[in-house]
Amino acid sequence: MTIQIYNTMSRKKEEFVPLEPGKVKMYVCGPTVYNYIHIGNARPAIVFDTVRRYLEFRGYDVSYISNFTDVDDKLIKAAKQLGEDVPTIANRFIEAYFEDVSALGCKRADVHPRVTESMDLIIEFIATLIEKDFAYESSGDVYFRTRKFDGYGKLSHQSIDELKLGARIEIGEKKQDALDFALWKAAKEGEIAWESPWGLGRPGWHIECSAMAKKYLGDTIDIHAGGQDLAFPHHENEIAQSEALTGQPFARYWMHNGYINIDNEKMSKSLGNFVLVHDIIKMHDPEVVRFFMLSVHYRNPINYSDELLENTKSALERLKTSYQNLKHRKAASTNLTDQNQEWLNKINALHADFIREMDDDINTANGISILFELSKQANYYLLEKNTATEVIDAFMNEFEQLFAVLGLSLENQELLDEEIEALIEQRIQARKDRNFQLSDQIRDQLKEMNIILEDTPQGTRWKRG
Repeated sequence: MTIQIYNTMSRKKEEFVPLEPGKVKMYVCGPTVYNYIHIGNARPAIVFDTVRRYLEFRGYDVSYISNFTDVDDKLIKAAKQLGEDVPTIANRFIEAYFEDVSALGCKRADVHPRVTESMDLIIEFIATLIEKDFAYESSGDVYFRTRKFDGYGKLSHQSIDELKLGARIEIGEKKQDALDFALWKAAKEGEIAWESPWGLGRPGWHIECSAMAKKYLGDTIDIHAGGQDLAFPHHENEIAQSEALTGQPFARYWMHNGYINIDNEKMSKSLGNFVLVHDIIKMHDPEVVRFFMLSVHYRNPINYSDELLENTKSALERLKTSYQNLKHRKAASTNLTDQNQEWLNKINALHADFIREMDDDINTANGISILFELSKQANYYLLEKNTATEVIDAFMNEFEQLFAVLGLSLENQELLDEEIEALIEQRIQARKDRNFQLSDQIRDQLKEMNIILEDTPQGTRWKRG
């Protein structure tokens, strides 16, 4: 089986073949750190963390880079409003970012480069573009000659003529063509700035990712990823300046995740439905937020609401309960059954099904459906009078592997009422079968979860302790 990835450049699924066998070079555009990240920022963090985890699961050595934009117009504006300097604000929200995405189960990148720590690199990159006549200086600003780059618009599938219709020169800009974009911005009075051959200033937004990707991953990377909103102009401009510099393809595969709607409306500050992760994870289990994000294919839009999160919480707890039931049953299991291989074959088939679904453009939604089938089969198995340690271990190992790929934990959560009722039904059946060891085991399991059982002539009742 081979992994297929939808490439935004070709607009089709392609077999994933990295430049170097067994190794993957992956760059994901990170946030501008002027505030807490919103739910839209969380989606690419979760999605591409999962892509990384899956590639590692499939045996690849992944070099994963994700940057921080720690100086730009938004940070400068925030610094003025708060009466603080740009580095102080950037440092605060970088730490907040790590706290938020860590809560969401995201691993740190191998390197999180920052613009302010890459200035010499960026200046050298721009100077070389000027030498190659792909860029020019104008009153302390430096612009990229967009028309000079053959193929501009190939990622967003737009022609130069189409782009020209919407292009304009903003007040204060001194570029030769409305399509040209800034590589370096001359400093305004009182702004944070760096020395350069063109005077005091700071980088434009697009150049930073090209410079950092080249430094840490080389001229050509395997996967460049980010939100759908970055495809144009950010990624389009990255391609132009990087390929103009090196003469090599910048990235082999471009992956973009879909947008997020809030209660069926597009998220935006103007609508007042701008939801910060910092606030969400105070109200909801962050692991539920992650599971929710992965329950929809990454390229599709996703609708966020508190109600949908509550439904997701119930679904995730059902999976975790199946695992906990296996864990508790293991103590009462032996290997004295003659159906071990039949069940092991079912588990192996589900493992292959999960890989098949995930190989198809990292389809986590379908991968999760395989997890529910695994849970269903585990529940069926636990209804058997005699269970084998070998099979229990195989079920548990499969849960652990697949949860790890999705960046989820199997720690037990509070049981739902219907899950308690299901366990009680299993215990009643065990008593009918005179399987008192299993009956006592289920009672002890529920007791550990703070559920007290009371056997009465009218049946078994329960309450939370």
